[in-house]
Amino acid sequence: MKWTDVSTIAIELAEAHPEIDPKTVRFTDLHNWVVELEDFDDDHNHGGEKVLEAIQMAWIDEVE
Repeated sequence: MKWTDVSTIAIELAEAHPEIDPKTVRFTDLHNWVVELEDFDDDHNHGGEKVLEAIQMAWIDEVE
């Protein structure tokens, strides 16, 4: 999985953290959770604010 796989990352996060409301997640935590996903294989430094925001929005859509 790469940073550009926003929808897949959102699904994985929803499954890994079902108790979390994605609206309340800080970007630092979100970044850490993404890079900790088992199938994530990308440069950890490429997870900028715009990518994290897109992932958070997709995660919100996934759980609503």
